[in-house]
Amino acid sequence: MTVEELNDLIRREFPQSNAILETISPRRCRVRIPINSSHLRPGGTVSGPTMMSLADNAMYLALLAEIGPVLLAVTTNLNIHFVRKPEADRDLLGECHIFKLGKKLAVGEVRIFSEGIDDLVAHATCTYSIPPR
Repeated sequence: MTVEELNDLIRREFPQSNAILETISPRRCRVRIPINSSHLRPGGTVSGPTMMSLADNAMYLALLAEIGPVLLAVTTNLNIHFVRKPEADRDLLGECHIFKLGKKLAVGEVRIFSEGIDDLVAHATCTYSIPPR
């Protein structure tokens, strides 16, 4: 699937998501979440659920880029480490890498950054269950 097809799919099937797929390559993708005041928590930082959503969206999009529009692929595990405070005035970027793609499971990681800053703000590992086709 192309970047455009995947962005259309997310808008259509998950209208609550504001994730934007920017790039895909084999088993990899980069996803952006434009940050606004609805993503902030007390203390002037981006909320944990926003970062978890970015990780989940990035893994889902990287997986669908590989296997096609298998909409019933589901998260079976998501583990996240919050490393440092993200910038409240910068978009979040998630860089996903699927390092195991089997018939039934896909396992990958998502590294999350504030746009324009090289320091990692969170690191997630994700496992997806792929339904039989």
